[in-house]
Amino acid sequence: MAGEDCVRKRQSGSTTTCKTPENEEMQRRPETERSFQNSSNGRVDVDHVITRKMQLIAEAEQLKPAFMKEVDSHFTEFVNSLVAKSALLDSSSSASLFPASCSEKELHKAKTLRAPPEHGKIFTARRSLLDELFEVSHIRTIYHMFIALLIVFILSTLLVDFIDEGRLVLGFDLLVFVFGKFPVVFCTWLCMFCATVTVPYNLFVWWAQGYYSSSHRVIRSLFYGMLFTLFQTAGLGFGPTYIAVSYALPPASRFIVILEQVRLVMKAHSFIRENVPRVLASVKDKSSTVPIPRISQYLYFLFAPTLIYRDNYPRNPMIRWGYVATKFAQVLGSLFYAYYIFVRLCIPQFPNGSQETFNLRGLVLCIFNSILPGVLILFLVFFAFLHCWLNAFAEMLRFADRMFYKDWWNSTSYANYYRTWNVVVHDWLYYYAYRDFLWFFGKKFKAAAMLSVFTVSAAVHEYVLSICFGYCYPVLFCLFTCFGMVFNFILNDRRKGPIWNVIMWTSLFLGQGVIICLYSQEWYARQYCPMENPTFLDYLKPRSWSCHMKM
Repeated sequence: MAGEDCVRKRQSGSTTTCKTPENEEMQRRPETERSFQNSSNGRVDVDHVITRKMQLIAEAEQLKPAFMKEVDSHFTEFVNSLVAKSALLDSSSSASLFPASCSEKELHKAKTLRAPPEHGKIFTARRSLLDELFEVSHIRTIYHMFIALLIVFILSTLLVDFIDEGRLVLGFDLLVFVFGKFPVVFCTWLCMFCATVTVPYNLFVWWAQGYYSSSHRVIRSLFYGMLFTLFQTAGLGFGPTYIAVSYALPPASRFIVILEQVRLVMKAHSFIRENVPRVLASVKDKSSTVPIPRISQYLYFLFAPTLIYRDNYPRNPMIRWGYVATKFAQVLGSLFYAYYIFVRLCIPQFPNGSQETFNLRGLVLCIFNSILPGVLILFLVFFAFLHCWLNAFAEMLRFADRMFYKDWWNSTSYANYYRTWNVVVHDWLYYYAYRDFLWFFGKKFKAAAMLSVFTVSAAVHEYVLSICFGYCYPVLFCLFTCFGMVFNFILNDRRKGPIWNVIMWTSLFLGQGVIICLYSQEWYARQYCPMENPTFLDYLKPRSWSCHMKM
């Protein structure tokens, strides 16, 4: 037997290893387990265990990026495929959309489509990106850091006021000033809204109901088109602007009136632009019914956080009123945040700057000193309006498509930044300005179409700032039309490296510094250097270039 053979070999002094079952089992065990058993005094080697654990953790950390990248790639491909199939399903009238003969090349082509041309933007139920990111503790900590910075601003303001005045000063004179004459603002908004509800809708209904039986369809269309254009330019265009200027509304109150004016003009245009082709198509098909939306659908669209009209939108099953209250509270907090930024970082700087003549050194210092408040204001505008305000109204209306912005902070090109910063306005510009331009002039004029969109956007932005500040200082217009278009072609979608994201952020920081610096200098120059009986050219000439405040 094997045991007896081993005994004989031991007695004979042989060094040959005995092949007992126990020895074979020991040989089959891993080296790590044997090392545990071979530890001194039979105890486990703790250092070896810790070392092995650290090795496993290091290997897992090395595998994690590749694993997450692979998962993200497959998930993105799956979602793109799903959206493409959904889009083709909407645009197809057949019962079976993806037959067995559908090739992979056709599916890949469908994935790259922005949306079916006949349908335009596709609305789907999706959450806002920040709502998803705030579920990650690391991202939520950044949000907490901004709250801590607000607390620091409040404490510094209270302490400085206590040292200067000998008491706590809790006044908010700046907020009271900029939001002054609120009854005039509310009445103006109410008139604008009621006019937008009644005039465009009734004009469209009257035109659509008589278009099929009309013997002069072109003349009828031109007549109602002129009436609608007159309402857009005179009713919504000139009226609110005249009230804002004639009543001398303060800056924030003017912003409310003018931004609502622009929003209602864009919504009215979208309603007419989306429904007129439906009526023309029904007449061409000799349909017995005229596709006229209900007034309730139009009214919902006027409140919905989108500028693209649809008869129906994806809806959530319920309203989370706690979520609504949280978003409005964050809007209010952002408002006070902006107040303390101006009080601590802007107001102390610019009145002193008015004592010096305009020179290059002072301009450079002013721009770089304005970068921090400018960037903070940029973040606050994005967070308060594009995230909190739009999500609050979306929740109250159960509006399910919450993609009001994308990850613009990851942009490596200005082309991508323009597409992702404000998706709501970008969609309107893309479908009603850029794509309609190509439809009218042909697809060979893409550069001209892009130039026209940039010019229109820059002009509207400058119009808003000119009316709200009470003077024309086309800084933003020049940044849009000059540097904006140049960066759009230089920093294009082919730039993918991290260095391009750094360049994008650097230029964005400098741009915010230029805007805050120059507009603030001009504001204070017009306050400290008023002109008697100014002419129209005096409103166009920058006062900050020649103003020198006498102390």
